[in-house]
Amino acid sequence: MRDEDELDRLIDKLTPEAKVRLLTGADTWRTAAEPAVELRPWVMSDGPAGVRGPSWDERHTAVLLPSATALAATWDEPLVERLGSLLALEARRKGVHVVLAPNLNLHRSPLGGRHFECLSEDPELTGRMGAALVRGVQSQGVAAAAKHYVANDSETDRLTVDVRVGERALREVYLAPFEAAVAAGVRVVMAGYNAVNGRTTTASSLLTTPLRTEWGFDGVVVSDWGAVRSTCETARAGLDLVMPGPEGAWGDALLRAVERGEVPQEAVDAKVRHLLQLGHWLGALGSMDRPPSRPRPRPAAVRALVRRAAAAGTVLLANRDVLPLDTERLATVAVIGARATRTRTQGGGSAGVFPQAEVGLLDGVRGRLRGRAEVVHVPGPALAGPPPALDGTLCTDPDSGAPGVLLRILDADGVELHAEHRFCARQLEPELPPGAHTVEIRAQLRPRETGTWTFGIAGFGRMSLRLDDRELLNGDFARETDDPALIHVMPPVRTVTAEVTAGTLPLLVARRELAPDTGRAVIVGAAPPVPDTDAALDAAARAARTSDVAIVVVGTTEDDECEGRDRVHLRLGSDQDALVRAVAAANPRTVVIVNSGGPVELPWRNEVGALLLSWFPGQEGGAALADVLFGLREPGGRLPTTWPATLADAPVTNTSPSDGRLDYTEGLHIGHRGWLRAGRTPAYWFGHGLGFTSWDYEELSGPPELTVGQSFAVRVRVRNTGPRSGREVVQVYLARPDGAVEYPRRWFAGYAAVHARAGQTVTAVVHVPAKALRHWDERAGRWRTESGPFRVLAGRSAGDVPLSLEVALRAAG
Repeated sequence: MRDEDELDRLIDKLTPEAKVRLLTGADTWRTAAEPAVELRPWVMSDGPAGVRGPSWDERHTAVLLPSATALAATWDEPLVERLGSLLALEARRKGVHVVLAPNLNLHRSPLGGRHFECLSEDPELTGRMGAALVRGVQSQGVAAAAKHYVANDSETDRLTVDVRVGERALREVYLAPFEAAVAAGVRVVMAGYNAVNGRTTTASSLLTTPLRTEWGFDGVVVSDWGAVRSTCETARAGLDLVMPGPEGAWGDALLRAVERGEVPQEAVDAKVRHLLQLGHWLGALGSMDRPPSRPRPRPAAVRALVRRAAAAGTVLLANRDVLPLDTERLATVAVIGARATRTRTQGGGSAGVFPQAEVGLLDGVRGRLRGRAEVVHVPGPALAGPPPALDGTLCTDPDSGAPGVLLRILDADGVELHAEHRFCARQLEPELPPGAHTVEIRAQLRPRETGTWTFGIAGFGRMSLRLDDRELLNGDFARETDDPALIHVMPPVRTVTAEVTAGTLPLLVARRELAPDTGRAVIVGAAPPVPDTDAALDAAARAARTSDVAIVVVGTTEDDECEGRDRVHLRLGSDQDALVRAVAAANPRTVVIVNSGGPVELPWRNEVGALLLSWFPGQEGGAALADVLFGLREPGGRLPTTWPATLADAPVTNTSPSDGRLDYTEGLHIGHRGWLRAGRTPAYWFGHGLGFTSWDYEELSGPPELTVGQSFAVRVRVRNTGPRSGREVVQVYLARPDGAVEYPRRWFAGYAAVHARAGQTVTAVVHVPAKALRHWDERAGRWRTESGPFRVLAGRSAGDVPLSLEVALRAAG
């Protein structure tokens, strides 16, 4: 890092106009350059499942990792750190300097629409996994960005919601993962859209205290995209960089505010200093080149790592002597469900990427059983939701005949300004030449089924759909939101139906006019006729009945889990529930794979032979799941969030503000803490997960006495009582039932993973930091640790802690 005197000299070279210009982005993803101090721009891109780069273009593919929930489910910090390093190498390949990840917001309510992009319900686990990702990303000279600071834990009215949360809960729960990221050296923190206790986070004093004053953060604080809506208030706070640009609330308005004395010049200079420091670290300042990174691993090694990660995060929720499957005893395997072929590999929203390739569950099973057993696929009932975007499996470019679509840009008179072949009809940011008025997508359909097809077009403004000479849709659809994710990435879909005959080549033409403030996105989808539900269920049951094992895949849709909106229920839908029950009734050896990023209700969970949670497993998900099903890898995952049996059971559910406010009335008690306080039993506890062996917890030992402020370690002896080698995640919780202040009934404090052969006894050493026992004293405005007895508990989950130890905590001195 350059010394302070040198930074002062650089800052003195800049005019007031140049200083202010640096504080707003040059465009959507790039910062401004400043030749006077040899500062070059740097590029930011979304994460955490992949690095898209500065454009939404399906031709620019990216490695797609498992979702953040799946990464947290590994409970494996070294593995997450390796995946962070891979993200950084991807970033460097795409010319990206800052990866906008990790997302450190919490799973406060199971209805949160963006759970798949967050890590867990618990501040300690989130902090540990987030810090591992930060270390991995930054090991390659790419900056990580901890987001969204802070209490941005749901999507409803996220641009305007005012979260009201007590100072103790704010400090101990919601700020804690960000503190861990800063301790790990994170270079960027992103301030969210929401307000906290009456002040938007981009203007909050929290950007200074505790972020800079207490934690020592010396990096850059960037706004979420479009989050800054005032000048003086945000400029006087700890915010450094407004994105996107070049328009924004700072610019000339900030320059005038400084001239009038409404914003101190020192505040502007401090922001410039932070930008120059980061520019130096990134190799974008002066004559120094960007620091080198290690060579990118070969594609096969990348796929192997992503595949291993997907298996490591897979959670075996239940197993009634069905898994692992023995290929020598299988003649026929039924793979059932629409999600088996189109396994959902990622969630919806700004973090989405175009993957290099995707392996669905059906392909993974067929690859594993090729030459050994017959694999029968039955799709079951159709999934709810809009039709998927057209791609080369259903259509060709009418000009070239190549699989895909023809994208055209037209002027106001309908004259073609530009045309190009594209691989799919999901076009989020097509290049627009001067005079662009309309985006058009043309696709020559190649239907293989006769019947009633569903077509859709997504976007805002005037849109139309034509099928040959039939006008299917023509209307003006007003923008219904200011949320950038729903304008630019996941706009609402308008659907229509039309009769289509197999073997014909109808031409589908979709158009959208580019009205101001409606974005550029246009997405065109198509889906073949929906089979009769009863017939689909009968076909699934017949296939299951005549097979040695049935594998059913069910899951959420793009409408269920997506940035920009929360969920309204946890149900998979009556058709998917009926599918599981029909198959399970036909074959007791039924394995169900749940393909979702967050909790869903599983009313049939006790009726099936085995139950696996895949999350959104990334591009190698199908292959990884096959590895788990057939015992090549143990399902390594443990739940990073508690799963309710029904939404009504969950102690915290509210995500909808009242009069603009969302009150966190539960205080400290989110996740498993809330379940314990309410005395309720969920379907599956935080930390739950089975392997292919069994374990006995035999002994917990540790210090009988500690001094306030002292970290400690406990030893947990466990024995592998099953027939196979395996990995166990030994978890430690703390409790203070007789404390002078309120505590959770118990709270997570640490873990250690151990491996053991069948019959072997091993000892897990779990380190517990001293801060695990502290609490925030709201009256004194500082951390305190209460002396007196506390309990250490060890076990397999928040609801299964068979071992306990009492420890005396003495006051220091």
